[in-house]
Amino acid sequence: MTKILFICHGNICRSPMAEFLLKDMVAKARLSTRFYISSAATSSEEIGNPVHYGTRNKLRSVGISTAGKYARQMTRGDYSEYDYLIGMDTWNIRNMLRICGGDPEHKIYRLLDFSADPRDIADPWYTGDFETTYTDILEGCEALLQKCKEEDHL
Repeated sequence: MTKILFICHGNICRSPMAEFLLKDMVAKARLSTRFYISSAATSSEEIGNPVHYGTRNKLRSVGISTAGKYARQMTRGDYSEYDYLIGMDTWNIRNMLRICGGDPEHKIYRLLDFSADPRDIADPWYTGDFETTYTDILEGCEALLQKCKEEDHL
């Protein structure tokens, strides 16, 4: 089983969008039993809060629910529990490395590092642009899923 943890600053916009989008993609590919997918925050600011309405609305528009998701903070223990710890931007990566105490097993990536155009995913909390965030996360999730399929011969 491949275990993936998506991480952003607050775990209310980008990381839950990636979590639920990839869950939907693996379900449609009939690969759900081969993956465990979750998300977390680097900060404690939003802990216990539901997914941001902008993310909920965008995912609802493509038939994906985020029901039952509440923000949680990433822990050092997550490093040993997951195969991939995937941040949305360079700042997330910096904070993830601090929380984990480094990356000796090379598990920490930005989501778009898997794409043909590696870059940060802008935070829609600040930009208000959930459509661009969705497009970027879709691009990253498609590339990540392809990598997982190739590695695991799925």
